[in-house]
Amino acid sequence: MAENTIEQQSNQARYGDILKSTSLIGASSVISMALSVVRLKVLAVLLGPAGVGLFGLFNVVAELASNLAGMGIQSSGVRQVAVAAGTGDLDNIARMAKILTLTSLVLGTAGGLLLVLFAAPVSNLTFGTEARASAVMLLGLAVFLRILAGAPTAIIQGNRRIGDLARVTVAGAVLNAAAGIPLVYFFGEAGIVPSLVAVALTSLVAALWYRRKIKLPTVRLSWRDFTSETRMLVTLGFAFMASGLLTAGAALLIRIFIVQQAGVDAAGNYQAAWALGGIYVGFILQSMGTDFYPRLSAVSTDNRACNRMANEQARISILLAAPGLLGTLALAPLVIAAFYSAKFDDAVPLLRWFCLGMLLRVVAWPMGFIILAKGAQRIFFWTEVAAAGVHVGLAWLLLGVFGLPGVGLAFAGLYLWHSLLIYYLVRRLSHFRWSIENLVLGAVFVCLTGIVLVAVELLPFWPGMTVALIGTAVGCWFSLTQLVRLVSLRWIPATLRPAVYFLLRHEPA
Repeated sequence: MAENTIEQQSNQARYGDILKSTSLIGASSVISMALSVVRLKVLAVLLGPAGVGLFGLFNVVAELASNLAGMGIQSSGVRQVAVAAGTGDLDNIARMAKILTLTSLVLGTAGGLLLVLFAAPVSNLTFGTEARASAVMLLGLAVFLRILAGAPTAIIQGNRRIGDLARVTVAGAVLNAAAGIPLVYFFGEAGIVPSLVAVALTSLVAALWYRRKIKLPTVRLSWRDFTSETRMLVTLGFAFMASGLLTAGAALLIRIFIVQQAGVDAAGNYQAAWALGGIYVGFILQSMGTDFYPRLSAVSTDNRACNRMANEQARISILLAAPGLLGTLALAPLVIAAFYSAKFDDAVPLLRWFCLGMLLRVVAWPMGFIILAKGAQRIFFWTEVAAAGVHVGLAWLLLGVFGLPGVGLAFAGLYLWHSLLIYYLVRRLSHFRWSIENLVLGAVFVCLTGIVLVAVELLPFWPGMTVALIGTAVGCWFSLTQLVRLVSLRWIPATLRPAVYFLLRHEPA
């Protein structure tokens, strides 16, 4: 009996940690997004559409240059720091932190200088004139600062300082707004690039401020150690970089297909549905990458621990994601009308298919992180290549057969295929199996999703909406009961406990 109680408390603590980190990262992301919207709103008022477009172009150039020059070492650095932290050896952690910092300094310097050297052709390619070459040169400083900021951020994340990481996100967003807005206010369009430099600088300052709380010993590095570890960082980082480029390339090709076959209005409906489909799940997936990835990396050599953690992460993520996605399926017409207008009716079926795909993505990601945590960069790279190819191929095929809704169906089909492929790979890599609890959980939400989808697609509007909302309410109640059972009520914020007691008829402890 005592052993069962101890095991139950241990399980509740682990699930509670997952829920806590998801809440922290989600809340900081919401605050950061809100401040970004405020900053863009001010830019829109001060500069108008042309100025916002100019800001977008400069920002895209900076992001692309940072991603290419950074070689994905922030993501690979998180893994390497987490592995070092898993040993508990402070010298090992300090050594990896120093290597990551020096590598970021070298790559940041190279990226900034290359943008300065090629400022004229980049300006001509982006703006159709070399007149903005001097602004592109200044943008090289923003690239340098962005890459440099990746090192302290990765060190904080690799050490699983989730609270500090959330503070970095919020502090960075506040400083970004405080530094960026005045420059545009006083200098107009001429202040756009300086504002991007200021934003990069304040992000670096915020990361360094919280990085200093991690006390590490001073270590010496040999040239051999530096080059060897840097090679590993860059090799794994290249896979992350390639994944981002493949995803962006696939998205661009699909939009080109839509414009060519269905017109610009159809592309607008696609963008509207895509943006809404990813907002809610995006917070869950971001917290998964922020906390789960370093936790998993720290135990990457222990297959049993990896598989248990992947099952636990998937369980919490599905319970958090599924009710919101069911609600979006049921209320898709109202959601589209609320965020856009009645002119975006063609986005409704797309949004529903995207919701199905996002739910499958929540299932696939915990398994996919096993591949990343084990440093299997070749497997990760080729699965990303295959995913991009399947997505583009399905979108092209189904767009021609079903019209615009076919693109949404392609996204759902991609993640159905991707989930099966990743399961096969991690089954071979770590002998992963879904837990019985997760199989039951999946069956429940597959049934509820089917009921909601059939109701809204085949029944008249009001009867269909009624059935769909009942299905959504059942899903919400089921998720809430499961979450409370997994983490215990003490993990629920005190202000929300009375509502939970009422809904679940749960007596206070």
